[in-house]
Amino acid sequence: MRNIPEHFQINSQGHLEVSGCDTIELARKFGTPLYVLDETRIRQNCRDYVAGLAEGYPDTQVCYAGKAFLCRAICCLMQQEGLGLDVVSGGELFTALKAGFPPEDIYFHGNNKSRQELEFALQSGVGCLVIDGLHEVELLAGLTRATGTEKRQRVLLRLAPGVEPHTHVYTQTGQEDSKFGLAINGGQALAGVKAVLNSPHLELTGFHVHIGSQILDLASYGVTAGILARFLAEVRAETGFTAKVLNLGGGLGIRYTRDDKLLPVREAAGRIGQMVREVFSPLDYPWPKLVLEPGRSIVGDAGVTLYTIGNIKTIPGIRKYVMVDGGMPDNPRVALYQAVYEAVIANKAGRPAKEAVTVAGKTCESGDILIRDIPLAVPESGDILAVFSTGAYTYSMASNYNRLPRPAVVLVANGQGDLIVARETYEQIVANDLVPPRLCAEEPREAAEG
Repeated sequence: MRNIPEHFQINSQGHLEVSGCDTIELARKFGTPLYVLDETRIRQNCRDYVAGLAEGYPDTQVCYAGKAFLCRAICCLMQQEGLGLDVVSGGELFTALKAGFPPEDIYFHGNNKSRQELEFALQSGVGCLVIDGLHEVELLAGLTRATGTEKRQRVLLRLAPGVEPHTHVYTQTGQEDSKFGLAINGGQALAGVKAVLNSPHLELTGFHVHIGSQILDLASYGVTAGILARFLAEVRAETGFTAKVLNLGGGLGIRYTRDDKLLPVREAAGRIGQMVREVFSPLDYPWPKLVLEPGRSIVGDAGVTLYTIGNIKTIPGIRKYVMVDGGMPDNPRVALYQAVYEAVIANKAGRPAKEAVTVAGKTCESGDILIRDIPLAVPESGDILAVFSTGAYTYSMASNYNRLPRPAVVLVANGQGDLIVARETYEQIVANDLVPPRLCAEEPREAAEG
């Protein structure tokens, strides 16, 4: 059985190759740990989403969820592919604007957006703000009024539909007991609708939901669409408001291991669109524009992380540990979600996987384990380990734990690798450190002796 994803190759030297680039050469040129992103794969995923969704539903828009991985180069790539952008913080918005991304094509999300972030969004001309609570209705209306403009700010209202998809509990977001959205059951969502409609400074255009992440069973989207259609009909009967936009968020999963069963992106997007069409077809309700906001399923399987193997420790009869030069700081998903990955030794990619080992990170944490009991070609110090499907929620969640610099990111296409995020330096790590003068002054001798 082929032990690497379909869009990776093994070249004549037996090395792992992605989009014409030898991963061993990338490691030599840019160092490790190193995030590598396949530009060709990302672009194909974007195009498959746009085409698939349009095949399933007549009026659609695809926006990239920047929280999966965002930098200026990715913003430029998404703009080239005709996608909108979903941001969830002032920092993500700033990144998009610095990249020249059109603000009118940005959706600004977040369950606790600060006053400063909302002011920044209004000043920047963000196309649509997604309101995530009754408090935000009042706050945003006041800030919009303070701008002195007669133009109303377009908003969506985020709903909690009460759907619990089959995914990790930490990545479920659409259930009633959630920090996100206004619950449909109990009347909170309807109260939010009325509050927005009563504001002369806000323009309600529709609704947003996001039921979770790494979803492999598409049935959850159909259930969600049905709940929302009934809610939209209830809102129109109660208030006269007709939604123009229905945003189902993202959440489509990717293949992390060969046990993950999923449809190709184009087919999955088309099926989601078709389910929404089937829900609205029998209703006497104008079909709203359908928006999806995928993140992981656009960049996740396009990524691979390269590590250099260092210490190898064998505990006879128990386990062999293979230590790499990264770990939990550059990929916290294993510690957070018990995420499971597959990997190969990149410079031995064509050799049989003969030995089961546990890949451990270098931080001072016993729990810093990247992969448990994975079969690999016989590992040696200096080998390059390639961990697949790391394009999403790795760099974006990375930390400087143990004061380790965050890795570089390289975008590869047609045999060319370009740096899109530089490796952090030790100087950058200490750049924000401040030392009060009293800690620098020499203490009086009697105080020191006392």
